[in-house]
Amino acid sequence: MGKTIAIQPVSRIEGHAKVEIDLDDAGNVADTRVHTVELRGFERFCIGRPVEELPRIMTRICGVCPWSHHLASAKATDAVFGAQIPEAGRKLRRLCNSIAYMEEHILHFYFLAGPDFVMGPDADYSVRNVIGIAQKLPDVGRKVVRVRALAAHMLEILSGKAIHPTAAVPGGFSKPLSAAEKDKLVPMAEECLDLAKFSIKYAKEEIFPKYIDAVKTLGVINTGFLGTVTDDGTLDLYEGKLRMMTPDGSYEDFPVESYTDYIGEHIEPWTYLKFPYNKKQGNFSMDLESPMGIYRTNTLARNNVADKYATPLAQAEFQEFRSEFGRPAQATLLYHWARLIELLYNAEHAMELLNDPDILSTDTRIPVQPRAARGIGHVEAPRGTLIHDYETDENGMVTNVNLIVGTTHNNAPINMSVKQAAQSLIKGGQYDEGILNMVEMAIRAYDPCLSCATHNLDGTIAVKLTIRDSDGNIVDVLKN
Repeated sequence: MGKTIAIQPVSRIEGHAKVEIDLDDAGNVADTRVHTVELRGFERFCIGRPVEELPRIMTRICGVCPWSHHLASAKATDAVFGAQIPEAGRKLRRLCNSIAYMEEHILHFYFLAGPDFVMGPDADYSVRNVIGIAQKLPDVGRKVVRVRALAAHMLEILSGKAIHPTAAVPGGFSKPLSAAEKDKLVPMAEECLDLAKFSIKYAKEEIFPKYIDAVKTLGVINTGFLGTVTDDGTLDLYEGKLRMMTPDGSYEDFPVESYTDYIGEHIEPWTYLKFPYNKKQGNFSMDLESPMGIYRTNTLARNNVADKYATPLAQAEFQEFRSEFGRPAQATLLYHWARLIELLYNAEHAMELLNDPDILSTDTRIPVQPRAARGIGHVEAPRGTLIHDYETDENGMVTNVNLIVGTTHNNAPINMSVKQAAQSLIKGGQYDEGILNMVEMAIRAYDPCLSCATHNLDGTIAVKLTIRDSDGNIVDVLKN
């Protein structure tokens, strides 16, 4: 008889999820599903509010990546008001974005994904965590904790608070950066850059060579990719045009205002996450052998769609990565390598901005007036392309909201990578904790933020209740 294996909860991710693996009568994997067991409803309860409130409200979607929602929301609100913000305001937003990126990528590599590689995927779960890393590599652990705290402090200096910020306002940035504040920030940014240099060197020497076989096999799927580039194809994490790449490496660029012409949103009744897909490829299908319309976002996607990086150290690493893995690179665990290239890029970019004389200008915002309009803003969040789409009436009150979050783009790919990993690892009903952890590794590669991603357009709330007896056997399943 077939059976269902439940991995619950999925560990070391942001948000809550479980994986159900259905085995057939031979004990092989017939199907898998990644269930997200939480819900956000920001599209609904933001309707009827003044649009200028949204950059403050949207940060509450998530306490892990509030800056991405804050900046995407501010850009959408700028567009509603028709505001062209001052250059100093734009650069202060970019600086905050890069610092928030560093904090996020450090968190994921060392705290969430790192234990699988430093301690080993088969290590006992009691040590397969950040505490285990700190005990094994105490000097590295101390430096990581210090630098992540420095990044948070840098955001406090720039904006007043690191979590749930309010500094990006319609029309610009709420406060200028003083010379004294800049002088405090520069040595902090230098420490961040030092850790970024160390991290990619350490990973290339001590981690990736040991796990290259897993990189080439675990969770590998064939998809397209989406990311943001400038007019000359340079990676940009704050602004630019969207580039949709198909699995064969061809691509098309388009402005974010046209995203509905390129991105469809499929819904399944068993999850609160939408399934965005490439409309230009036709229908939606997650079939591993012949997927349809599936694309990925986040670090690997950005590495694939970009022609180059704008900073020298990151560009050198990018060229090495592309020479080694080609374009587009499809191996899911390469998200970790691409994440470290982005960590280096953001550390370099933060230094560039702090050394830019314009950053100290007091001209950081302009006044705005309500109007009936539609505004679409986007940034590249650490977890992928983030789109905020608002409509207002003549009084500036919100009449419609749509969000497509970075992890939402990756919903279908995550489900596909989990299925590929489970099918390749579980045979004849044989599995252990290490194998199930490797299935989880296929999820962690995407660094999902499921709190951000749980949005559903059809207005229904899917509920599934599993009733088990005292031995853990399923007695009944109730669902709507």
